Amino acid sequence: MGDMDRLRWRCRRGLLELDIVLTRFLDGPYEALSSVQRDTFSALLTLADNDLWDLVAGRNDAQTAPEQEIVERLRQA
Repeated sequence: MGDMDRLRWRCRRGLLELDIVLTRFLDGPYEALSSVQRDTFSALLTLADNDLWDLVAGRNDAQTAPEQEIVERLRQA
């Protein structure tokens, strides 16, 4: 299994809305990310579904500026 396949698997979530947002992000904006931004995205994927969805839905803000930048991009996906 390649790196992208593993990442796609990690994006499969229990919340359908989150699954859709993450898949759209992978299929589009993800390609333009720097390696640091990709690492930040990967770190966000360690969050529980509800916590990550609260960030994407705008209910909470990320803890760091780099994370918030990725969250903003996810919101646009």
